[in-house]
Amino acid sequence: MSASLPPIGMLAEITHRCPLQCPYCSNPVELLKANRELDTRTWLDLFDQAADLGVLQVHLSGGEPTLRRDLEQLIASLAARGVYTNLITAGVGIAEGRIEAFAEAGLDHLQLSFQGARPETTDRIGNHRGSHEKKLETARRARAAGLPLTINAPIHRHNIEEVPEFIELALSLGAERLEIANVQYAGWALTNRDALMPDRDAVDRQAEIVEAARERLTGVMNIDFVTPDYFATYPKPCMGGWARDAFMVAPDGAVLPCHAARTILSLTFEQFGERTLADIWNDSPAFNAFRGTDWMQEPCRSCERREIDWGGCRCQAMAIAGDAAATDPACVKSPIHARMAALIDEARRAAEGTPADVPFIYRRIGTIVEAA
Repeated sequence: MSASLPPIGMLAEITHRCPLQCPYCSNPVELLKANRELDTRTWLDLFDQAADLGVLQVHLSGGEPTLRRDLEQLIASLAARGVYTNLITAGVGIAEGRIEAFAEAGLDHLQLSFQGARPETTDRIGNHRGSHEKKLETARRARAAGLPLTINAPIHRHNIEEVPEFIELALSLGAERLEIANVQYAGWALTNRDALMPDRDAVDRQAEIVEAARERLTGVMNIDFVTPDYFATYPKPCMGGWARDAFMVAPDGAVLPCHAARTILSLTFEQFGERTLADIWNDSPAFNAFRGTDWMQEPCRSCERREIDWGGCRCQAMAIAGDAAATDPACVKSPIHARMAALIDEARRAAEGTPADVPFIYRRIGTIVEAA
């Protein structure tokens, strides 16, 4: 089926380069080098077409988007079209004056990731010494520049006990929003799944802590909670549903329904420039492959939730069931739902001992680095 409505959101991964090497990163394991990135003029054309198509908000991400020297120009082009911009940054290595320049260019919001609520956790997960203090400084500069601030906390077994400290950290930095985002297992996170998977008891404790904090901080700070799929009863609608109201663009200009879509090898994704963004959104065979509900197999086809979760995550179905059209294994109605519990148990056995004993395969362009 073709798209019936225009997209409202877009994730622009403008680079895969990053000073951090987080093992939970959702970027593909085969990262693109700088010479594969779209140039400034092409990004400006793409953003113009996105605005024409109806996109209302663009999330500028990576890798680390501030490594692009033209970022101010990209922000200004979107602001000139009235498109809301959110900068998703690790907050490390940003030159003095640039955050203020982003604000002057028209940036609407800054989202800052912390790998831990404690300096030693942040530095170990990102494999970058001194990164925690740099992030604190980025948060202060963003608030001084008048930018609304979200703190993003990617949660896994090595920092899940720090959730109360993440809440206090976000409050201390004046954040309007905190995202407690349990790691989703794609890209580098899938490679490190056994090292990252938390215990079920820790997940339950985390949910209780977040719910209590939400009640306590109503009207003070919003807390979004991204639940872990492997512990779920029902799946989440991936990107709001495959090619339903949002899409992403990779650094090389590949236009994708979601960040992990290239793991579905049966699909071919088109490059911006070969066709217009509108043509890709409306008529790309890859976008139409899992759009709507016609593609669904049972039990999804007759399920009362089919237009709530839109079948869940196609990439997760591919990774675990071996079939992108299968019911998302996160769903209790999936015939292989029990495999999720088995994977949790496998990870627990692989991670016997203290968290520090579990090795990571760190994210790095051009090589794979394993470290304890």
